[in-house]
Amino acid sequence: MAFEKATTGTRSPQRQRSVYLTSAIAALGGLLFGYDTGVISGAQLFLIDTFHLSPQQQELAVSCVLVGAMIGAVIAGRVNDILGRKKTLIGLAILFTLGAILTAFSPTFIFFIILRVIVGIGIGSAASVVPVYISEIAPSQIRGKLVIFQQLAITIGIAVSYWIDLLFARYPLGLLPWQPMFAAAAIPGILLFVGMLVSPETPRWYASKGRWEDARRTLDSIKGADTERELTIIHDAIVIDSSQGTLKELFAPRIRMALVVGVGLAALQQFVGINTVIYYAPIIFRSAGVATANAAILATSVVGVVNVLSTLIALSFVDRLGRRVLLISGCIGMIIGLVILGLVFFIPGLRAGGAGFTLAALIIYIISFAFSMGPVFWLLSAEIFPTRLRAVGAASSTFVNWLCNFLVSVTFLSLVGAIGESYTFWLYAVFGFIALVFCIRLVPETKGKKLEEIEAYWMNGRKWVGVAPQSNTIQPQRGD
Repeated sequence: MAFEKATTGTRSPQRQRSVYLTSAIAALGGLLFGYDTGVISGAQLFLIDTFHLSPQQQELAVSCVLVGAMIGAVIAGRVNDILGRKKTLIGLAILFTLGAILTAFSPTFIFFIILRVIVGIGIGSAASVVPVYISEIAPSQIRGKLVIFQQLAITIGIAVSYWIDLLFARYPLGLLPWQPMFAAAAIPGILLFVGMLVSPETPRWYASKGRWEDARRTLDSIKGADTERELTIIHDAIVIDSSQGTLKELFAPRIRMALVVGVGLAALQQFVGINTVIYYAPIIFRSAGVATANAAILATSVVGVVNVLSTLIALSFVDRLGRRVLLISGCIGMIIGLVILGLVFFIPGLRAGGAGFTLAALIIYIISFAFSMGPVFWLLSAEIFPTRLRAVGAASSTFVNWLCNFLVSVTFLSLVGAIGESYTFWLYAVFGFIALVFCIRLVPETKGKKLEEIEAYWMNGRKWVGVAPQSNTIQPQRGD
């Protein structure tokens, strides 16, 4: 049975709602990513007392989850290609749910660390699997918006974790305050599990396994229009990318620049210091003169809300203004915010202002990050690699992201102790400038481009060319 020529279906509102709903369900993996990384911000204030933590143990409590995330990023690509995007996300939902419950009842600090590493494996895996799943489900016209569901969900998860921290700091339900803070993550874990059971596998994964009838059915259910033409384009890309992608192939001459962009953005997203704010915001506010733990968590919660609202800017404009405009303007804003934050701690008069000046500087910084480097890195990581290298490419970028996240997080308190708050934040501002130059010189504009067109961009020496179906006689195989 051959593929027919392009059909003339339409993308009905019902199908479009289905795509949005499916993307939102998958993005619960991002919400868990955000919650499980953000919850430590407030919880550490109580873990210090429970386990009598030294500053070095405090850094370990914060950063151990990132060790697991690096492991998750390494294994996610292969698991994602073997099991499929859907089954991988179902497995991650189980891991998140069990990890949340067990972490909440850790009897010792060592047990807590082990469980946080295990949860980190889920975080690192979700960080690469979710964007790939959404990018392969979404039509090209709204792919950017839908992939940014992931980053929006991350910021919502972070914000929710801050408010949950504040709630249980005041009303711990007869437990130690940090226990219900961690246990609450089981709720979105269960929702992700149930939601993915009724969600489709991606057509590109089906096609990569030769399951063309399954790919056709999925495409028809989520798009409706031009299903046969879309299948032919996917087939042509898979014929070119006929073998299983390997890490070594990412270094091939024509693909190497995609790796440079993916890994470069991954590193720079962390070296601008974002997760020092996410993990240590209450500590920063205490250093700036905020008197109590609850007040510091409250100020941190405001930062979390700003993070969510600012990510909505990216959601609204990424498919209109493009990726590069958001990245470049965001880098400029981050540099300004970090310079001001350094001045707050450098000038005695500003530091005397306490939380007010600190909060203002952090808001400038968070707004700028949240509509640029935050969401656009994850979007580009899911877009820029060829089909057979997409999972391993996204996993490689994610691994570097978590590695740099770990390096920044595990050194923050020590760096502040060595050179002071001001020079620490100014160091991050220098990386912001490097990120600005990197985005201007190397990052391509992928707005409105099909994934196959982006692949052709790299294969043609970073030149945009059209992609048209090359074959109309493809023999599909029915899936099992």
